[in-house]
Order: sequence, then C-alpha cells, then structure tokens
Amino acid sequence: MTNRTAFITGASRGIGRACAVALASAGARVAVAARNQALLDDLTAELKSKGHEAFAVPIDMSSSDSIKEAMAKTAKDFGAIQILVNNAATTRDGLAMRMKKEDWDAVISTNLTGAFLAIQQVLPSMLRERWGRIINISSVVGEMGNPGQANYVASKAGLIGLTKAIAQEMGSRSVTVNAVAPGFIETDMTAPLSQELKDNMIGHIALKRVGKPEEVAAVVRFLASDDAAYITGHVLDVNGGLYM
Repeated sequence: MTNRTAFITGASRGIGRACAVALASAGARVAVAARNQALLDDLTAELKSKGHEAFAVPIDMSSSDSIKEAMAKTAKDFGAIQILVNNAATTRDGLAMRMKKEDWDAVISTNLTGAFLAIQQVLPSMLRERWGRIINISSVVGEMGNPGQANYVASKAGLIGLTKAIAQEMGSRSVTVNAVAPGFIETDMTAPLSQELKDNMIGHIALKRVGKPEEVAAVVRFLASDDAAYITGHVLDVNGGLYM
C-alpha cells in the first residue's frame, strides 16, 4: 500500500493509534483524526521521526460538519483518501430499562452514523479511482450481545450491516468493505474494569488472555492491502476464541 493515503478515526490512542502505526509501517501515508489534538500531534511527530508521512486533523464523529471539514481538509492538503478505517467509538453504558434517550443517541451518532457519514465522504474519489478499502471496527458484542450496552451493541451490530450493504454497492468498482470485530483488547476503554471482571472475561476466552491493539491493527493492515483484494463484506473476528 505504498503511497496510499489512509484516514483513521479515533487514532489518538488504543486500536486506532496501533492501526496508524501499522499502516504507516506498511508504506501508507496516514491521516490521523480524533478530538484530542495534543495526542494526535504526539503521534504524527513519532511517525515522522521514523520517516513516515503523517497528517493530524481534529474530528468530532458526532458532528456531520466536523466530519466533512476534516475529510475535505485531508483530501485537499494531504491527498485523496484511499483507505478509511472507521475506529472512533464511545460508550454510555446502562441497563436498557433506564437508558436515557440522549445516551442512546450519543452512542449511535458517533459509532454508527459518524461511520456512515465518513464513508459517504470517501466514496466519490474511490469510485473515480476504482480502488478503495473501507474497514469498520465493530466489536464482538455486536455479534454476541452484552447486557448494559444496548446502545453500544446496536451501534456495533449496525456497523456489520452497514459493511455488507456498502460492500454490495461498491464491489463492481473494486472498493472492498470489511469489518473487524475485536474481542477483549487491552485499551484505555477496558483499563478501568475491575480485575475480577477481567479475570471472569479471560475465563471465557479460548486463548486465556486479553488481546493487544497491535493484534487488531495487523488484521486491519492485511484488509487494507492488495493481498485482501478478493475479500469484501466480511467480518473478521479478533477475539481469541471468546465468540466462535
């Protein structure tokens, strides 16, 4: 993927950051997007110090205007986006019976609607080039469910449906659309969980350990490559055997 331009949302930390590093190491020019400009600046400085091309742009995935502005700025100042990694996500957990509508709306808006709007922004140039890679980061809970996360689960399950729909629409133009469904990965999002909860989760994982962001990023790097040219509409699980 040498000189391909990749755009990664939620790139300031965790899986998104690992994806940026992995794609850059594979030769891509990476545009990293998130709300935290300071963390993005640190990441781009690190990538540039290793000889990679990197571009930082602030983005709020709950705002259609922010998504349009960030992606237009990237296309204008850094290059047309050929690889899109929809990784940004938020959580507002709570039992469905007591979940506030604003908590439902906030998660669906960022995790699902934001991803859809980002896809809309890159499709015209991908169609013109007759080449593109769209990779949506879903979740194991989007496949198996999880109590207390009706909004998050619905958003991640929705991403799987969105992946398959866009894959069917874009396949004739050599644009592939796939989803990656990580399991229990060691990130800032899972760090606050109690050790008891972590141990219980590990007990259900066939490999008996949590995953690393780099292990998810390696799969994203593969799906973005020419080696994955005949894979589209697929959900690739990276969960250590938590769900089969």
